[in-house]
Amino acid sequence: MSEETKAGERIGLVQVYTGDGKGKTTAALGLALRAAGSGMRSYIGQFLKGRRYGELESVQQLAPYVTLEQYGLDAWVHMDKVTPEQRAAAQEGLAKVRQALLSGEYDIVVADEINVALYFGVLTEEEVIDLIEDKPPQVELVLTGRRAPQAIIERADLVTEMKEVRHPYHRGVPARKGIEF
Repeated sequence: MSEETKAGERIGLVQVYTGDGKGKTTAALGLALRAAGSGMRSYIGQFLKGRRYGELESVQQLAPYVTLEQYGLDAWVHMDKVTPEQRAAAQEGLAKVRQALLSGEYDIVVADEINVALYFGVLTEEEVIDLIEDKPPQVELVLTGRRAPQAIIERADLVTEMKEVRHPYHRGVPARKGIEF
């Protein structure tokens, strides 16, 4: 959670959750859950996701403290086959995340999988850096996703890298409802 100044105004920082290990989105959702318990409001914008994930259902129970929107299609994004529709969805998402960030309605704004959107080229590094630079001082901004670019890492106050040590997928265990999605 954000620090408090002597005058009681929150200090919002920039957090990055990256790496090849599992848990980046889960950590961001956990932050929103913790904040809701303190009466804080969070906005979570999920890039490249358009399928029904378990968090969509559970977040509804945290309203009005947590709002979650998806900016993706019900299809995987492939590096060399990014469609105009996928780019448009990411641009719409970036605009909505920016609106949430600047609205004064939210204490925490999460741009989930935004680093992957950068990696696939549906957003530009410059667009995300502009988002970071436009962040109001009292709002916490969380950027998740694998392969966070160095320019984003350098602008963050907190960077956590999830490292995969072992994953059941490699033993043939498929993604499990309620656990991986």
